[in-house]
Amino acid sequence: MSGHTNARSLYRDRDVIPVQRALISVSDKNGLVELADALAAAGVEMVSTGSTAATIRAAGHDVTDVAAVTGFPESLDGRVKTLHPSVHAGILADLRLEAHENQLADLSIAAFQLVVVNLYPFVETVESGAEPADVIEQIDIGGPALVRASAKNHPNVAIVVDPENYPEIITAVAAGGSTLRLRQKLASLAFEHTANYDLSVSAWFTENVYDQWEDDTEALGEEILDAFDAIVGADEDEADALFPATLAIEATRSAVLRYGENSHQAAALYLGEGGQGIAQATQLHGKEMSYNNYVDADAAVRAAFDFAEPAVAIIKHANPCGIAVANPKAPDAIASAHHRAHDCDPVSAFGGVIAANRVVTLGMAETVSQIFTEVLVAPGFEPAAFELLSAKKNIRLLELPSDYRRSSLELRQISGGLLVQETDTFDALDTDEWRLVSGPEVDAATRADLEFAWKACRAVKSNAILLAHAGASVGVGMGQVNRVDSCHLAVSRAGDRAEGAVAASDAFFPFADGLEVLLEAGVTAVVQPGGSVRDEEVIAAATAAGVSMYFTGERHFFH
Repeated sequence: MSGHTNARSLYRDRDVIPVQRALISVSDKNGLVELADALAAAGVEMVSTGSTAATIRAAGHDVTDVAAVTGFPESLDGRVKTLHPSVHAGILADLRLEAHENQLADLSIAAFQLVVVNLYPFVETVESGAEPADVIEQIDIGGPALVRASAKNHPNVAIVVDPENYPEIITAVAAGGSTLRLRQKLASLAFEHTANYDLSVSAWFTENVYDQWEDDTEALGEEILDAFDAIVGADEDEADALFPATLAIEATRSAVLRYGENSHQAAALYLGEGGQGIAQATQLHGKEMSYNNYVDADAAVRAAFDFAEPAVAIIKHANPCGIAVANPKAPDAIASAHHRAHDCDPVSAFGGVIAANRVVTLGMAETVSQIFTEVLVAPGFEPAAFELLSAKKNIRLLELPSDYRRSSLELRQISGGLLVQETDTFDALDTDEWRLVSGPEVDAATRADLEFAWKACRAVKSNAILLAHAGASVGVGMGQVNRVDSCHLAVSRAGDRAEGAVAASDAFFPFADGLEVLLEAGVTAVVQPGGSVRDEEVIAAATAAGVSMYFTGERHFFH
């Protein structure tokens, strides 16, 4: 430790560092010629590799090949170019230390003050559908080593990994050199760049190595697969394929938000790699989106897109205050769906977030424009609808990606880690599997209302009770700590509309008391998962009231 301390005492201040020598090796040639022009004009010696050197020469500038520096030719199809002490010593030498400066002189190695590197196009190769062997060839080795070495030694070296930062370094070179503040910023971007790159590589291996292993094993013989299954079990195989041992999450910061859930909390929006959800929506109009706006908009889209029919969901504090569908053949179906969703709870809809699963029409816009609304998100807007709504200064209008979809997995942060689960969907909903446990079979219209209520109830925070009639919610009880309170809340919200409505419960009734609240309000049919130890008591209450009740066999908690 004492030797290290003594060495540190020899550090010399190095704020502005003139750029005399630069190493340039880039896959992305955007802006390269302009950068080379500026470096040449400043008298900077340029050292480069392969196609990068050829591009600089074609622009009319002198450039030294890396092979001339290392005394070793580029080899193994370009796999080995810059991995050499003559390169890395010139990058890693800490010239705040006289000892490092003297060692470079003894070794006849010149230092680099600028390194410009961007990595092989791994992500682009994967997205092109290339074969695994071609993908693996795009795993950069020398590039990340150069980037990390330069970033580590940022007190002496400026590292640039993105053509977007070329103007900054061009300005700095012309002004006399890079400042420590600029080099620190560029180093941070460089480490972020290599981290994201490694995450992309890790994610590709995670997604592909299991299937490749299975194919290779099958080629060795079915008996090996049988032995493997006998040891670890087929269920574990499926779990490993869905939930890898290491989870790579890659996201890019898109925006710093005004604040988080509350004004004293900082917040930012990150875009997931390959995502096509609310985070990728295009804001067409209105104030900046807030943290809460995004949370509510995601909940609204989740609810509206559960339905194949034209559907609208109105959300307040991540809970629906109205959901409705309309017949696709009806005139202006999406406007009708919105009108009926709004009627569920007009008081709560004030200041809400609306999602439509169809293009917003002028008819829907005319209604929305009369209601204070924070956000309206949809696949698109008719020109007349957009013109009308954009006249309102505060409403935020978001257009979803054309191929909007939810991820197959959902992540939730907890202290010290993450929870990951399969996304709850209705893709395979088969109501023929429902079991009638009391009352007569319902007619087609009532059956349709039960199916609607069952889907809509999934969007409500547990404990969830939803009353519906004619394809629209009429009362919602959400987020209560017991199901009886949720039933009271749903009935209270519905008022007279509870009479003749159907009800859905996201989980079973643990006692008959919750169901009895609904029965007393005049509910005519109920759908629930079943599975309580007191199911017989609940069924007896429904039977005594002459109410049809179906068990689905599955629940849809939403916490």
